[in-house]
Amino acid sequence: MSRTWIVIPMYNEATVVGDVIKGLLPVFPHVVCIDDGSSDGSQNVAREAGALVVQHPVNLGQGAALQTGIEYALRDPATTEIVTFDADGQHRVEDALAMVARIRSGEAEVVLGSRFLDDRTQVSKMKRLVLRVAAVQSRWSTGMALTDAHNGLRVFGVGTAARIDLKQNRMAHASELIHQLAEIKPRWVEHPVEIIYTDYSKAKGQSLLNSVNIVADLFFR
Repeated sequence: MSRTWIVIPMYNEATVVGDVIKGLLPVFPHVVCIDDGSSDGSQNVAREAGALVVQHPVNLGQGAALQTGIEYALRDPATTEIVTFDADGQHRVEDALAMVARIRSGEAEVVLGSRFLDDRTQVSKMKRLVLRVAAVQSRWSTGMALTDAHNGLRVFGVGTAARIDLKQNRMAHASELIHQLAEIKPRWVEHPVEIIYTDYSKAKGQSLLNSVNIVADLFFR
């Protein structure tokens, strides 16, 4: 038996997470949301939509939520893949499904989403520059020739997922994850994905300032 778990870190996403979960469940019936201290009822919305919910009593940051979710999924002995998926509606179920297929085919042990492998994602020139700088810095420091080092849509085979141990709780967890993958040395590929930017997702943290904070974390953490 093979089973894919979707791990969704969640912090005050009550207005959108229900639709995200409902979009996933027909394709991926095993969804766990890690509620990171939400105060807006996100937990109830996620449960009513059909997801399992694990709660942090206080806000610990996205890195901590991802680590909790990975550890939860690994408790299922049937787990074969773990997908990290955003709660704000940015990611496409079709992309996640195609990425899982590349793991199951034996092509790779890790599949990392990239918004820069095709032209579907509309990114401002400044944000594109900042994300390119982050990718170049990651390439220099890890030797992994990534085009998009800060894409939250990722798929891990269970063997690799079991070796991930995130300690950076906030935005620096993305660069920490790439560094850990460089040490683990799984077979990996990037996969073209479309990131859907909405007014909501931009307000939740996809601003240019957030991109600058990503680069600051990379260089100064």
